[in-house]
Amino acid sequence: MASILDEYEDSLSRSASLQQSRANVGIPHSGYVNARLEKETPVFNKQRIDFTPPEKINSLVVSCNQLCMSLGRDTLFRIDLGKADEPNQVELGRKDEARVYKMFLDHTGSHLVIALNTSECLYLNRSAQKVRTLSRWKGHLIESVGWNKFLGSETNTGPILVGTAQGQIYEAEISVSEGSLFSTNPDQYFRLVYSLEEEAGPTQVCCLEIERGLDGKCFIIATTRKRLFQFVGKVPEGTEQQGFGFVFGMHADHLPSFREFPASFGYSEIAFYTPKLRSSPRSFAWMMGNGVLYGTLDYGRPDSILSDERVWEYPSDVDMAANKPISIVLTQFHFLLLLPDRVKAVCTLNGQVVFQDLFLEKFGSLKRMIKDPTVGQIWIHTEKVVFRYHVQRESRDVWKMYMNINKFDLAKEYCKDRPECLDIVLAREAEHSFQNKRYLDSAKCYALTQNYFEEIALKFIEAKQEEALMEFLLKKLASLKSSEKTQTTLLTTWLTELYLNRLGALEGDTSKRNLYDETREKFCSFLSSPRNKECLFNNRASIYELLASHGDTEHMVYFSVIMQDYERVVAHHCQHDDYDEALNVLTRHRDEKLFYKFSPVLIQHIPKKVVDAWISMGTKLDARKLIPALVNYSQSGSTQQISEAIRYMEFCVCELEETEQAIHNYLLSLYALCRPDSLLSYLEQAGTNPNRIHYDLKYALRLCAEHGHHRACVHVYKVMELYEEAVDLALQVDVDLAKSCADLPEEDEELRKKLWLKIARHVVQEEKDVKKAMACLSSCNLLKIEDVLPFFPDFVTIDHFKEAICNSLEDYNRHIEELKREMEEATQSAKRIREDIQEMRNKYGSVEPQEKCAACDFPLLNRPFYLFLCGHMFHYDCLFQAVFPNLPAYKQAKLEDLQKKLGATSQPSKAHHRPKDTDATSLGKGQQSREQIKADIDDIVAAECVYCGELMIRSIDKPFIDPQKYEEERQSWL
Repeated sequence: MASILDEYEDSLSRSASLQQSRANVGIPHSGYVNARLEKETPVFNKQRIDFTPPEKINSLVVSCNQLCMSLGRDTLFRIDLGKADEPNQVELGRKDEARVYKMFLDHTGSHLVIALNTSECLYLNRSAQKVRTLSRWKGHLIESVGWNKFLGSETNTGPILVGTAQGQIYEAEISVSEGSLFSTNPDQYFRLVYSLEEEAGPTQVCCLEIERGLDGKCFIIATTRKRLFQFVGKVPEGTEQQGFGFVFGMHADHLPSFREFPASFGYSEIAFYTPKLRSSPRSFAWMMGNGVLYGTLDYGRPDSILSDERVWEYPSDVDMAANKPISIVLTQFHFLLLLPDRVKAVCTLNGQVVFQDLFLEKFGSLKRMIKDPTVGQIWIHTEKVVFRYHVQRESRDVWKMYMNINKFDLAKEYCKDRPECLDIVLAREAEHSFQNKRYLDSAKCYALTQNYFEEIALKFIEAKQEEALMEFLLKKLASLKSSEKTQTTLLTTWLTELYLNRLGALEGDTSKRNLYDETREKFCSFLSSPRNKECLFNNRASIYELLASHGDTEHMVYFSVIMQDYERVVAHHCQHDDYDEALNVLTRHRDEKLFYKFSPVLIQHIPKKVVDAWISMGTKLDARKLIPALVNYSQSGSTQQISEAIRYMEFCVCELEETEQAIHNYLLSLYALCRPDSLLSYLEQAGTNPNRIHYDLKYALRLCAEHGHHRACVHVYKVMELYEEAVDLALQVDVDLAKSCADLPEEDEELRKKLWLKIARHVVQEEKDVKKAMACLSSCNLLKIEDVLPFFPDFVTIDHFKEAICNSLEDYNRHIEELKREMEEATQSAKRIREDIQEMRNKYGSVEPQEKCAACDFPLLNRPFYLFLCGHMFHYDCLFQAVFPNLPAYKQAKLEDLQKKLGATSQPSKAHHRPKDTDATSLGKGQQSREQIKADIDDIVAAECVYCGELMIRSIDKPFIDPQKYEEERQSWL
């Protein structure tokens, strides 16, 4: 451990110098370099639209990528921003001095309401080219329109709300599908539903917004110059098309809930932010006299949809008289204020101005700012120019805002894809937690940062926060890569030391027992963690040293089990005389090597349990390797100890059917020592076949002789077929045992007789029992009275042998009679044979002229032939061809030799000059020799019928077609 701490101190000094060098070159503590290769695009990127209006721009609205501008007094300019090169111009067709006061475009970009300063209203549908008058709206100066986003379509607005300059709220509906030749007005109805007032009386309805909440609830927000009203009501199911009269009717007798602020600059405006993929706004910003009321919308609240409200005051350069805000637009994290000559963007998180854009005087005074709720683009216009703002990566610096107000979770959420920023947030959160004495939380955050490891570790050490330090090290260890082996080893060893120190400090304090148990559980979890397994295994020697230095045997055993170092575990139990637990470990993990190592110790103390464990292991253990343990154990001489050894050896022999000679020899030695009865029964069960006996016969013989087990020795002699020795030893034990041995050599009558003579001599000379000797004669038919008589003493009278002699004479007589009978039978048999031979000489067969050869099917009488008793007839040459291939090689050679000799005898003599009598003599000798040769050929060729004899039986497995000629035969058939 000392070497590890030295290494750690060295690393601290190295890191300090490295830190100084980094500081000199400006490398941040986070370890990331915040270098930007090119200038980053601003969040609000302004673009001037390449458009020069022919007349002054009075009003501009944008929705769903549809832009509408009012130019001059009588022109309406429409552009589909998806097809900007195809603008559309519509004339209002007014002959009077009426001018456009305001325009309102719905969320689909389909319905355009044009309010005139003469308290008249016009309507233009997206698909129409002609403006239509809303006659029912006449007489009201329209300030705001609340569109129905839930029931509106391209041809029908559904029920909508209309706010007037006199504080009245009307419900109306516009439809272009209801018109006909007789009714051309698009407005379906226009009825009053509510009137808004302030302290001074009726006031204009600046803004209207309709939203739907949970369970069919309807929320309507209406603003005046100083007040923000909320109308909440549940529209009955199925009555949505009937409008909002039910919602307003609930507030007929009392004012709805509202927010009021004292200051006013004559108007107000509310803006909403709707995230992508959502249909309802999430936040709002109300621009009024005292500042901007910002908050979120909570649709689950019963009475008010507004939540988390706060008022952000206007920047200091905003003058309520000459430089007051004109319009407001809300984005995800900012609200933009339109002033007469500039745009200011204020962060909704901290109220700070983060962006300001000043417009040149040549463009004229800024008139209006509006946001396309669908696309998110922001539009600003003067009387001469139109500008557009693109909002790009608005959340890029939001993390800083959240971090500065200590909302670290949100800060991390907005920089999770920017590791350098995330590191800064984590470092700030860690420092904040440390300063607030939340050390564990601080450690968790520090572990995720790129801050200097040494700084953080020393910080917790100086604060004496060992638990937080351990948490930091654990988290840091979990974040290391598998390739960082040195760091992993350092942290793992350090943590082990810290755990052991903490456990040692808590162990003696009874008041902190729960904390001790919790720490011990964490330490065990740390040691058994799969992530740390490789490191712990590679450095297990160091861990063992640490555990030993603290005297923590409990965790040493636990760690040994985790490392599967069961040898150490078992050795520990044995050293503490806990032999049962040691055996339990062996039995549980079933490691045969450990059994071999620790069995000599365990069997000395718990022999029965050890043998039971051996038996449970079955064939997994090699019994030969356990014999040394058994030998040492059984040398103590206790009967019980030897009984356990015999029990396991019997299990190996009987249950496992072991055939190893060493095992059988050891079992024999145990039997010979303690169980002689079992010894003989074991030998008898082993049998008498030497090839199937697994013990050493010579060893068994010597063992039985040393212990005086004569019967066992006799059995071994019998197995070894040493019958003379077996009989000699058996005569010392029991004559009957000797008799059983004497009958064993059944095929060797001479030996049997010799053995029985030994028994007879022993009976006569040692036991001097004549009757018993006579019984021996009756037991063995090989012994005669004359064989036994020499053993008797001379004084024995013949009366003792009278019966035996008579029986012997009778046997001789019977034998002579049997020989006579056999001779007569032999004579008769020879006579019958001579008669049969004579009869065979006179036997003949008849052959008809039409008979054919059984082999070639040609007439038989054309050539020399053979006739067999079975009736088959063959030409000589046909029979020769059939027989010759199947004859043995030596007969084939003999037959070829006879054929050559026969051919030589058939040639006429060329010695014509010889005397006539010499020729006759030679002819006679040649004729006799020729007949003999033909007889020899007949004996070979015609020994049996080729179809009925053994030749046909032997050729049963011969193929019909010679394999060597098969291909030739097959081709002949094609």
